[in-house]
Amino acid sequence: MLNTMMAQLIPFLPQDLVWLFSKRYIAGIDVDDALEVSKELNSQGMKVTLDILGEFIFTMDEAKQNTRAYMELIQALEGSGIDGNLSLKPTMFGLLLDKEGCYRHLWEIVNKAVECNTFIRIDMEDSGCTSMEIELFRRLRAEFPRHVGLVVQAYLKRTLRDLNNLMDLHTEETPLNFRLCKGIYTEPASIAFQQYHVINAHYLEDLEFMFKNKIYAGVATHDATLVEKAFDLIEHYKVPKHMVEFQMLYGVTPKLRQSILDKGYDMRVYIPFGDQWFGYSTRRLKENPTMVTHIVKSLFMKG
Repeated sequence: MLNTMMAQLIPFLPQDLVWLFSKRYIAGIDVDDALEVSKELNSQGMKVTLDILGEFIFTMDEAKQNTRAYMELIQALEGSGIDGNLSLKPTMFGLLLDKEGCYRHLWEIVNKAVECNTFIRIDMEDSGCTSMEIELFRRLRAEFPRHVGLVVQAYLKRTLRDLNNLMDLHTEETPLNFRLCKGIYTEPASIAFQQYHVINAHYLEDLEFMFKNKIYAGVATHDATLVEKAFDLIEHYKVPKHMVEFQMLYGVTPKLRQSILDKGYDMRVYIPFGDQWFGYSTRRLKENPTMVTHIVKSLFMKG
């Protein structure tokens, strides 16, 4: 209850104060900030995925601006020598305003990614967007099978069915490529599992499906229990290391992250950045109030 109340108050704090905790989880404001952080993580043996912050927009002119920003980011990434790719949220490109216009913007971005030999991951947003984002992925995958992937969320009751339904796109030459996360948005019990152990069980069920069917898996979790269970599944299904990677958010669970690297597995760190950092930070707090405890500690303690 206290965490929830404090999370509601965070948006009214001065931005300079909020930045004190946000900077631990956000790479910076501009592309140069993100590239600097990416190079540092590469030097530590980690790959990255870059994400320009900003989600829901109000006009398609904003979608055009966001498209230009991603095109410039792809260009900057190509000449940087960084081992990384990009993630994006379709609502930044007008998904809820003009679905066809959104598709055209994403097509332009993925086409540029192909030219620069990089990869675009379509993030999954709240449940109102799920079907539309799967359809976007289907259309883009048909034309760019090696350069586009999708995020799926284990806490949604529909996810295993969605994985099955997407198998018609899967081939040995161009396997499906999914990031599997638990899911962060607040969803009703009618469509999403609510209990920790139940969500974990379904996460492992989805991951097993991916390994069994030789889908490339991005195991996105900070949960040590799930990491250990993932290792068990990898061993059971004899998953080659080139068909799996682990993924974590920038600034989160560095010791667990390093333990995975020490086992010889690829680790990809999700690098959010941009001038929309304040809205991102406050939205994430409302969606996950338990983070407030960590924020209060970061305001008064070093490290």
